Amino acid sequence: MAAQHGIRWGFVGTGAIADNMATVVGMAPSATLAAVASRTMASGSDFARRHGIGLVFDDWAELVACDAVDAVYVATPTSAREAICIGAANHGRHVLAEKPLASLASLRRIIAACRGNRVAFMDATHFVHHPRTADIKASMATRVGWPWSIDSAFQFYLADRNNIRFDPELEPLGAIGDAGWYNMRAAVEYLAPDIELRDVNAYLRRDEVSGAVIGGSGILTFDDGATSTWNCGFDSGAVISDLRISGERGSIGVSDFLGQDPDGSATYTWQHRGRDPGDAVESVRIASSLPGAARMFEDFARLVLDPALREPGMRATERTQALLDAAWDSALRNERAAG
Repeated sequence: MAAQHGIRWGFVGTGAIADNMATVVGMAPSATLAAVASRTMASGSDFARRHGIGLVFDDWAELVACDAVDAVYVATPTSAREAICIGAANHGRHVLAEKPLASLASLRRIIAACRGNRVAFMDATHFVHHPRTADIKASMATRVGWPWSIDSAFQFYLADRNNIRFDPELEPLGAIGDAGWYNMRAAVEYLAPDIELRDVNAYLRRDEVSGAVIGGSGILTFDDGATSTWNCGFDSGAVISDLRISGERGSIGVSDFLGQDPDGSATYTWQHRGRDPGDAVESVRIASSLPGAARMFEDFARLVLDPALREPGMRATERTQALLDAAWDSALRNERAAG
């Protein structure tokens, strides 16, 4: 099975994200693409032809029941993910799910199914798998101290209203779920571990035609006094994915916290008070032979082989979704209050 063949992946979904991840699988030594399921045999067959996949299904239930598949990557609209993830787990398939999930309650049902069937679960957040993230976390105490503030932005321009992101039935959380997930995950990764949310205040922007949420911003306040300010949107005039972590010893800045350079490396800056007047700024470069997305598949393979490694990632997913739900609920309350 998995140990003999590597992880044999079945993809559910053939959209742009799945297309990109199918290419990434070719970079991951532990991963092979075995099967794909799409809503139509035509789209599934085209995807399979382009990525060298042998098995094609027009029903996800057939894919998750297929013994040629060890793990399932669920790259469907948010509204469909819970049923597919639970169906995969119930057939003994490990689960890698795109994000966000529909809600914290939905996520917990998925995780319960994975735990009950003794299979791995992971959300498909790439940046956490690049070694830059581990380096920042390991150096936090020295370079930042207590991280009392994190500011993040993930914004880009999306004009195509035919994109599923503009369909509130398929993507009910809109930009706050799609892009804001990364803001929330940055807070989970870089603020003090296990702190609790004390207060949240968030706002949203809607597309005038579709009614979809195309932007959001807000502030999260935690019980240790730390705060996280965030902005996300599909309506930005520039692509922005900035991150800044501040503390009493210094500040870490990342100009593209979701990506890396073409050679796989990624950088960040450490700004701190030097001996001479003014701040000293040091640039830190972290090498990597693989991009974060490919490392995600490699890290997933370790979860498959060692169940003891699974819980921390699932807790991180739960904490991220909990922050997202809280921000979403606050944004809706403020929208209703504004009339």
